[in-house]
Amino acid sequence: MGFLNAWQRFSPGIGVVGITGLAAMFLSEHYATPVMLLALLLGIAVSFLYEETKCQYGIDFAASHLLKAGVALIGLRVAVADLLALGWQACLLLALAVGSTILIGLTISRLAGMSRYFGALSGGAVGICGASAALAISSVMPNYPGRERDTLLTVIGVTLLSTVAMIMYPILAAKLGLSTYETSLFLGGTIHDVAQVVGAGYSVSTETGDLSTLTKLVRVSYLVPVVLMFVLFLKARKEHTEAHRVPLLPWFLTAFIALMILNSLVTLPETLITGASEVSRFALVMAIAAIGMKSNLRQLLHVGVKPILILVTETAWIALIILLYIKLM
Repeated sequence: MGFLNAWQRFSPGIGVVGITGLAAMFLSEHYATPVMLLALLLGIAVSFLYEETKCQYGIDFAASHLLKAGVALIGLRVAVADLLALGWQACLLLALAVGSTILIGLTISRLAGMSRYFGALSGGAVGICGASAALAISSVMPNYPGRERDTLLTVIGVTLLSTVAMIMYPILAAKLGLSTYETSLFLGGTIHDVAQVVGAGYSVSTETGDLSTLTKLVRVSYLVPVVLMFVLFLKARKEHTEAHRVPLLPWFLTAFIALMILNSLVTLPETLITGASEVSRFALVMAIAAIGMKSNLRQLLHVGVKPILILVTETAWIALIILLYIKLM
């Protein structure tokens, strides 16, 4: 009886989010547009469904729990061998790039009069893995006013910038005369989303595609320590009552680590990894659609150009760090 009541409570919202996610994926495949951006826009278009309807509970569930499940499953795409194959110098460079990008985000957000939470969200998204990182970081942050607006702005911004980078960065690498290894390090170390890294890398060559994807997966592996540091920071500052309820290691990060270790120790079937990646992707698409449904479009329109300038600055910073290393190497 309890299960039936829960199903009746959550199914309308989950159904709406699922249909919106499927529509976004269909449009993405047929019109070559980033699926995350489409999911956001479609979610915003039907945001009226969240206001005083039976869909609220399911939409809230998708925006929170499906989001965390999707992030957890990313662990199956990363293995310790990836870090070893890339070399300690490159891993250290990527760690420096990620950390400094987050610090730049925090600094310029404060100077621009934006919330430092936005600086953490945008810096983490640019530094690690785009929309997925933004959603993971947002899920452990206090429920401060404007959290969903900041998450939406970050996801929209990094998706657009990542798409532009996918087109322009291979051209820039060719103009700079970068070798295959240098091009792979540049593409995998600077482009925000995994899908755009894959698109950019394989547009150059198969070898570049393989190595740039490996580089990107190393950046993805930094998601766990970064989110954990945010959790520790919130607990230390005790700024918000929500921060006290964040566990030391959230369950989805525990699952991420466990799946990464499993993938490192055991040779898993390719079909399992591919299937888990598709499930993770769809869960994240649904979560972003749900966040779009919960958004207030009027809030987005009043923010101005500051968030875009912050994201562009962070994007330029991480590209500069990687290029400086390549030129000095």
